[in-house]
Amino acid sequence: MQFDFPFRTLSDVKRFETEKTFEERCPWRSVYDVFSSGAERLGNAPALTLILTGEEDESPKNVSYRELLEGITCAANFFHDVAGPGAGVGLMLPHLPETQFALWGAETVGYALPVNVLLQTAHIADLLRAAGVSVLVALGPSPQSDIWEKAVAVSKLLPELRLIQVAPPGGPAQGGASHFAELIARHSGSSLDFEKPRSGDDVAAYFHTGGTTGAPKLAAHTHRNQIVASFGGAAMLQYSKADVMTHGLPLFHVAGTIATGLAFFMAGGRILVLSPAGFRNPRMIQNFWKISQRYGATILGGVPTVLAALLDVPLDGADLSRARLAITGGASSPNAMIERFEHKTGLKVHEIFGMTECGGLAAIAPAAADPAMGSVGFRLPYTSISIRKLLGNGSLGQECSTGEVGVLTIAGPNVSPGYKGIQDDDTIRGGVLSSGDLAYSDGEGRIYIAGRAKDLIIRSGHNIDPQTIEEAVSRHPAVQLAAAVGQPDRYAGELPVCYVSIKPGMKATPEELRTFAEPLIPERPAWPKRYYIIDAIPVTGVGKIFKPALRIDSVRRFVTEAIDAAVGRDVSVAVSAGGKLGMTVNVAAPALDDALRQRLIDILEGYSFDYTISASPDAERRNPS
Repeated sequence: MQFDFPFRTLSDVKRFETEKTFEERCPWRSVYDVFSSGAERLGNAPALTLILTGEEDESPKNVSYRELLEGITCAANFFHDVAGPGAGVGLMLPHLPETQFALWGAETVGYALPVNVLLQTAHIADLLRAAGVSVLVALGPSPQSDIWEKAVAVSKLLPELRLIQVAPPGGPAQGGASHFAELIARHSGSSLDFEKPRSGDDVAAYFHTGGTTGAPKLAAHTHRNQIVASFGGAAMLQYSKADVMTHGLPLFHVAGTIATGLAFFMAGGRILVLSPAGFRNPRMIQNFWKISQRYGATILGGVPTVLAALLDVPLDGADLSRARLAITGGASSPNAMIERFEHKTGLKVHEIFGMTECGGLAAIAPAAADPAMGSVGFRLPYTSISIRKLLGNGSLGQECSTGEVGVLTIAGPNVSPGYKGIQDDDTIRGGVLSSGDLAYSDGEGRIYIAGRAKDLIIRSGHNIDPQTIEEAVSRHPAVQLAAAVGQPDRYAGELPVCYVSIKPGMKATPEELRTFAEPLIPERPAWPKRYYIIDAIPVTGVGKIFKPALRIDSVRRFVTEAIDAAVGRDVSVAVSAGGKLGMTVNVAAPALDDALRQRLIDILEGYSFDYTISASPDAERRNPS
């Protein structure tokens, strides 16, 4: 498949759609079709290269397109044998070739449930139970991971589950568990043992999404969802069989599975798997530039925090001449960071926007056009995006005019049919996905993300449900009310903080709350960075917590503390909702000179808020409370 149409404008997207239908352009109806086509066209060409260290003396493991199809076929036949048609398969795995076999094999015969291995045991068990899986494939005992220990604990909570072990690289299966590689090798890799693979509107996978409720929320992916999203991504980024992509994202996230996975396999490129742990492995960050040079990477990528970390790693003369672009997504990217990365590498950074509920992709800054700073580009072909007014009662109104901030909605065949077990949810109605993201468009039809209308906290591209924090903190006997929001962070985008009001006549310190709550919060990234004890949590007229006021306060506290620590002079800080990034910080200082202005710019630059700096003869100092 050649993805060589040069998308430069929204008109190009529309012309692409009108010249041919999606069915005329795309030959695949199932994910299995994608891999069958790849093996037929590319044979022994490398599909995956697993890198463990990135050192020069390493001999990486290569998997060809033919071997990839054989592994997927064997896995699908095995799952069909042990669990029957429509089998549900849970995956607790880092990025290994076996993960690809199990993921796409499960989608071929039934459905997959990729699980975030950082979650705690009880939460994982809840996800597996909600998804109705009967098989769990997990990484075996490893000094670098506690995945197997969690999987065994989960299997005790769900005794009907069949537990299968994947041996760590270079190690045997342990503990008497069934060994995945041995089991699938007993089945045919040349053809499927059952009549036909799942396809079209059949459910292919469930992905856990943070949502705004405490219960497991599993977004369904159909084969059509994944294929339309992947095809659009491959087309707009002009993936080709000559491309080599660095891949350090987990496969329990749609970015790693779709945007840099299935979409890339469609084009026939080579994926460099940057160790099973991906970018969580510090060696992959330290060796990134020489890995890119050694393997001739043409597409470099990572979430914004990864790009920021790479800025601190010297190039040391690494030759990046084969690289043609960089991609990023998962969270908002500070313009200053993008500019520094482009200056360091000479590569343009193309931003991607997607959600679990829309097959993982919705908009992309296309490869053929210079990206506009701060924009996530244009909608995917054969889909639609509209930006609608957010009304006072929280409902959506008419479509916004150019430059007007509203709520981004998505429609089309990439949109999920809904959540497993949830019949009535405002997020997806009538095939329209309300993203909860505030956005606006420019005169060229480019889309800019301006913040979020919903409550999710996004830390380094990872969705954190604030309710999991609030429920844990609220169990403390002295807590009257708790509310978690995001606070700006230059590296992670935002970090969770928690506001707490205390019951009359009782006491609690922030450290006491931290010690109490952390064991109760399902995942470590959700542990609040700070606890703010205040007299009363702001609420609406109907008694709901009014988080916009807390977000404003969290930004004010953060900026005030940063300025106090760095400047030590009377400076006034005011924060208000609004602006292109959803929040505006106004800083005023008496006797403002060029040196002070520059120091304030250095403090404020690189965060996901707008700011102004002005001189004020009567500015009052506002110390953080």
